[in-house]
Amino acid sequence: MGAIVVAGGFAIKLAFANANPKNVLTGGSAFASYSNVKPGVWRHITPNDLPKPFATKSSNNGARVVPRPADAWPQALPGFKVELYATALMNPREIRRAPNGDLFVAETAGRGEVTIFRGMTADGKPKETSVFATGLNSPFGLAFYPPGDDPQYLYVGNTASVVRFPYKNGDLKATGPAETIIPTLPTGGHSTRDVVFSLDGKKMFVAVGSGSNVDDPDTHPSEFHRANVLQYTPDGKFVKVYGAGIRNPVGLAVNPITNEVWCSVNERDELGDNLVPDYITHIQEDGFYGWPWFYMGSNQDPRHDGKHPELKGHVLVPDVLLQPHNASLEMTFYDGKMFPAEYGGDIFAAEHGSWNKSVRTGYEVVRVPLDKGHASGIYEDFLAGFVLPNGDVWGRPVGVATAPDGSLMVTDDGSKSIWRVTYTGK
Repeated sequence: MGAIVVAGGFAIKLAFANANPKNVLTGGSAFASYSNVKPGVWRHITPNDLPKPFATKSSNNGARVVPRPADAWPQALPGFKVELYATALMNPREIRRAPNGDLFVAETAGRGEVTIFRGMTADGKPKETSVFATGLNSPFGLAFYPPGDDPQYLYVGNTASVVRFPYKNGDLKATGPAETIIPTLPTGGHSTRDVVFSLDGKKMFVAVGSGSNVDDPDTHPSEFHRANVLQYTPDGKFVKVYGAGIRNPVGLAVNPITNEVWCSVNERDELGDNLVPDYITHIQEDGFYGWPWFYMGSNQDPRHDGKHPELKGHVLVPDVLLQPHNASLEMTFYDGKMFPAEYGGDIFAAEHGSWNKSVRTGYEVVRVPLDKGHASGIYEDFLAGFVLPNGDVWGRPVGVATAPDGSLMVTDDGSKSIWRVTYTGK
């Protein structure tokens, strides 16, 4: 069935299989602030909805993170339940499920650890916790290799390198030292380095964000091989720039239906409250997504006016435009059976929250419905409530993963926690 989109008084029917919202906010109504982010609200932003650059002043409105009040809790749709799975963590960031069901979490700050959470007690807590490895350099990306049920390695994306540890199902600690696979990645500026493999295990993809907001790579050599998704062999041999002009492709995931690489992206700042949208998209091989000269197609960044006119008309528009300055981080394709059937294969992504917007936005988890692995451009506010009515922030979602039982696990580096979202019925 299709959804009815209300836009300017006209009803437009969209066809997609995995979601059937009655109303989708479009145009100016689709832009959000923390006060109107609510579970179940659907939004559709297009390039035609974007304001002119500098329509509003650039804001410096960073999150004021406060301890979670006793009565503050993430909000979900009716039928879903949110529980606190783990607390008092150091800096929980990306989370990945191992083939045996263990949950691996990169704790980026502090000691630079990868921590394992195993199982669940009757009161919803981990049965066992173990530090798999420590002493890493701002670890973020986690990937098991080869793909499938019998991995031999855990790859870790440090901020300046990619290393791997020997790993077999059930290991709670690394059984050998880290082997350096990619010895040098650019450093400074955006620091997260996600790592994923193609379904056949022949290609390794590494996300490297820009070192700046809009520095021109033509005149800033430090931006070489940045704002890109890079392709390597699994043993670390550089192959090529797989996708370019992607300012900060924080979260990578491989679509299990199409085998496409997808990414969750932080776009540029300082053009105003509603520029430029963050986004989630599949990465077209050898495709160019605009940074720093263009955005959302052929919209030229005024800070690079007149640069590279030959690129106009060749800049790809992402699949799903999110709120500007959302800080979209890890994404995952839901492969569980607990949620209703229409959620199967959909994307969940963590939105860490804005600093460059006068009224906060983000601080949520969003859902992107897919039809046979493809997005229509709409998304849903799925998990919210991390901002207090006065604008103070107590939680900042970072990572998302499907647990073995089909629940959704969400890391939160604001409250230093892991949340578990279950479906209990209508």
